Amino acid sequence: MLRRFSVAPMMDRTDRHERYFLRTITSEALLYTEMIHANAVLHGDTSALLKYHQKEHPLAIQLGGSDPGQLSEAAKISEEYGFREINLNIGCPSYKVQKGRFGAILMKEPELVALCVNTMIKNTDIPITVKCRIGVDDMDEDSGLDFFINCVKDAGCKTFIVHARKAWLKGLSPKENREIPPINYSRVYRLKDKFPDIEIIINGQIASIEESLVHLEKVDGVMMGREAYDNPFLLKDVDNLIFDKNNEVKNRTKILMDFLPYLKNQHENGLKLAHVTKHLMGLFKGLKGAKNIRKFLTGIDSIEDPIENYIQLAYEVNE
Repeated sequence: MLRRFSVAPMMDRTDRHERYFLRTITSEALLYTEMIHANAVLHGDTSALLKYHQKEHPLAIQLGGSDPGQLSEAAKISEEYGFREINLNIGCPSYKVQKGRFGAILMKEPELVALCVNTMIKNTDIPITVKCRIGVDDMDEDSGLDFFINCVKDAGCKTFIVHARKAWLKGLSPKENREIPPINYSRVYRLKDKFPDIEIIINGQIASIEESLVHLEKVDGVMMGREAYDNPFLLKDVDNLIFDKNNEVKNRTKILMDFLPYLKNQHENGLKLAHVTKHLMGLFKGLKGAKNIRKFLTGIDSIEDPIENYIQLAYEVNE
C-alpha cells in the first residue's frame, strides 16, 4: 500500500537533494515535494520547480492555492511531469499562507476546498489527496472536522492526511502550531471509524517506527515529519517493518557511499555541495563526534578534494 508510510512535505527540507538522500535509505516510503503554489507552477520556472530524479519515486507533489482553475491547470502539469499523487495543502498555518488564502485557513471554507478538489480530479488521472488539521481556531473538533471531511469526500477525495492537532491561526507561529496545540490521535482514529470507506493517514509528532506500527493498527497510513529529517537513520527499518519487504538494512557507511554518485554528479555540475550535504546532518544524530562531522559537511566547499574527504568520512563514521 503506497501511503502506508510517507515522509511529510516540509518547506526548506524536502527538496530534490533531500528526497534523493532519503531514497538511499528507504525504497518504499512515499516522498513528497515541498509545497509549491499553483501560481508558481503556472507562471514561474516550472522546470526548475518540478525537477526531480527518477530514483525519487514513489514521489508525490504538494500544491497550495485556492483558485480551482489554477489548481486544475497546475495539477495537469504535475501529472505530465510524472508525479504519482497530487496533495492539496489545507494544513499550513503560517501568516503568509493565510494572507494568500490557502493552507489551514481553508478548513473554514470546505465548499471551496471541495470545488478545488473536484476540478483537479476532473482534469487528471492520478490521485488527488488532501492534507489538513483536525480543526482551526474554535472549530469543533468533532462536528466541524466531520463536516469538512464529508464535504470534500463527496467531491471525490478518497485520501485524507490528518495532522492530529488544531491550528491556531492567530497568536502562534508555525513552529508553535506544531508544538502547543495538544496532539489528539484518538480524534483521527475516530475519523477512520466514521469514514471506513476512505483512506486516513495520521500525521503529527510521530517519532519512531514503533509508534508508526501502533498507529497502523487504527488507520491506513502514517506520515512522519520532522523526525524523518532530523534523524533519517531510523528510516532504515521502514521497508521491512512497515512494508514487509526483505530489503538490505544499511549502516551509515553504506548509506553515505550509495549517495556518493549523486554527490559527485552535483559537484561536477557546479553546485555548491553544502546545498546537498546540509541534508545529511541528521544521519549522525547521537554519534560521538557528530558536531565535528556537521562542521565538515557545512564547510565542505572550502576543503581541497571534498569528494575524497567525504569518502574518508564514510568509512570512518561510527556505526
